[in-house]
Amino acid sequence: MSDRRPPLPPFSFETAVQKVRAAEDAWNSRDPARVALAYSPDSTWRNRSSFIKGRAQIEAFLVAKWQQEHEYRLIKELWAFTGDRLAVRFAYEWRNNAGQWFRSYGNENWAFDANGLMHTRHASINDVPIKEAQRLFFWDRASPRPAEHPSLSELGL
Repeated sequence: MSDRRPPLPPFSFETAVQKVRAAEDAWNSRDPARVALAYSPDSTWRNRSSFIKGRAQIEAFLVAKWQQEHEYRLIKELWAFTGDRLAVRFAYEWRNNAGQWFRSYGNENWAFDANGLMHTRHASINDVPIKEAQRLFFWDRASPRPAEHPSLSELGL
């Protein structure tokens, strides 16, 4: 697989939106190996209180994450962009092993290298318990979010 991940910086509004949607689709696949390939080999993350470095640690982190977060559905939205940096807001729904549903809200700051690989990711995330009846994210888990599914802004989140 190539170590180039178009669209490449510097980002326009259109290419920034494409990059965010590509990340959303990859994360919704819940395939840790696929997701990890979007990051540079020496990528650094801060995810909540975890500090992660490199693709192997990213992949291991995601394996553990998705063993705990069942029926995961994520929506990302571009917040701001400039040059090689994107700011993203997101929300995702999931249930834990005990069956409790959550909606997790957050913001991410991303920085990319010239090949379009993310070399830095800072994520701040808050989890809010919800009832199953409060869920808003519905689509076949094996598929990307359908184009007709509302965005975060359309859902008022």
